[in-house]
Amino acid sequence: MTSSRMTSGARIAHFAAKLTFETDASDVHADQENGVQFALVDSRGAAAWAQGRAVGAIHLPTGLIAEKALDQIPQDMPVVTYCWGPGCNGATRAALEFAKLGYEVKEMIGGFEYWAREGYPVENDHGRVTRAKDPLTAPIDSVSCDC
Repeated sequence: MTSSRMTSGARIAHFAAKLTFETDASDVHADQENGVQFALVDSRGAAAWAQGRAVGAIHLPTGLIAEKALDQIPQDMPVVTYCWGPGCNGATRAALEFAKLGYEVKEMIGGFEYWAREGYPVENDHGRVTRAKDPLTAPIDSVSCDC
């Protein structure tokens, strides 16, 4: 690890900012279970949406956010965006579009991939899809990874 002249305060600010603007599937699902009001937005295209999505998500592809968001989501409603997974920056682009419109917005890191792999509710155009938890992403015999 290379040495850095960054101060402790700068490091704290960096990681605090990440937590302000990012969330993960575990926290999003916990918020859903606890009745926290927010819009979970799937920013992928129609084919991806049809294939599978987080239960409770709203379909609003990134290219349509500027045009349709204000008609579909109240501006005072917090928004969480997701796309495919950690190798895709679509959720970041979607979050940027919501931020430009004045929304309080977070990006769900890990995207739909980690939502599904962690065993959270998934549906497609035919109904609910049952998936087992992936032991590489979530503890099998626990509600949380306690991180």
